[in-house]
Amino acid sequence: MSGWPVELRSGDVTLRPLRRGDRTAWARLRSANAGWLERWEATPPAGSSAPPSFPAMVRELRTQARQGHALPFVVEHHGRMVGQLTVAGITWGSLRSGTVGYWVDRRVAGRGIMPTAVALVTDHCFRSLGLHRVEVNIRPENAPSLRVVEKLGFRDEGLRRAYLHIDGAWRDHRTFALVAEEVPEGLLARWLAARPPHRSS
Repeated sequence: MSGWPVELRSGDVTLRPLRRGDRTAWARLRSANAGWLERWEATPPAGSSAPPSFPAMVRELRTQARQGHALPFVVEHHGRMVGQLTVAGITWGSLRSGTVGYWVDRRVAGRGIMPTAVALVTDHCFRSLGLHRVEVNIRPENAPSLRVVEKLGFRDEGLRRAYLHIDGAWRDHRTFALVAEEVPEGLLARWLAARPPHRSS
């Protein structure tokens, strides 16, 4: 796929491809944030197989990336892994759309890291990949994640009933989206111009 693999960077935030060698750092980060993340985690419905191991997840995401259907990134802040961002469900043809999902270390939440990461990847999807639409689906109760799309000016497209199996049940989600024509100047440029003064970390 043109535009992959790639590293994207703005200031102290970097997106780079997820690698098998990230296993230890990824597991440590997930363990430290288990209570913070478990309410928002995708879970297999009854009768489905268990979630894949880390190596299996990386293999599957890399396969999807080679086929042009996903962009699996690690989010780094000052060179340290602080989260994950994946553009999944990339569809071509007359739709040209992808869905962004993300999580971040609670210790750095609220510092503008994830809005910067989402803006970076949205610009990459529009400008390098040639996608037309990027969407984010968020549980209505997930206030930190809702703040990310609100800061970036994603358009609220309404509620999807029982949209994804999360934390053991089918959960409603709100869908937020942008199309390329809505950010001709680039989403990152718009976010950096509008964001509050930088906080030291």
